[in-house]
Amino acid sequence: MTIALKGEEVAPRIEERLPGAVLEVRERDVLLKSDIILDVAKFLYSEPGLEFDYLVDITAVDYIDYFELIYQLVSIKHNHGTVLKVRCYERENPSLPSVISVWQGADLQEREVYDLMGVSFEGHPNLKRLLLWEGFPGHPLRKDYIER
Repeated sequence: MTIALKGEEVAPRIEERLPGAVLEVRERDVLLKSDIILDVAKFLYSEPGLEFDYLVDITAVDYIDYFELIYQLVSIKHNHGTVLKVRCYERENPSLPSVISVWQGADLQEREVYDLMGVSFEGHPNLKRLLLWEGFPGHPLRKDYIER
């Protein structure tokens, strides 16, 4: 069984390497500044003792005031996992840096979030719809989506 690292275990290591990156530490996750997610991903991937080499999932939640993106990570080598969260407060053109350069598995996951929620990922090499057809109006998992 994979051991879940608490936010208090992961956050100090992130903050030591990237001061100001951590906004909030909770028992089960760490809330980060959204513009620094790629730097945090690179750090967590390569940092001895952490080495989060597997991206389990990226998903998004629409809280109306902001989108929250949740990254679930696992280190196969160390058999531990953690959860990172970032928020996008822009509703018209929400955007985050892509983590595909760290975890290739982010490819389809970022495309799914883009397709269904409308969150763009800067630096993604092939950001296009995944489940819906090109020209589909809007993003159907947003709370403000109105079927046309």
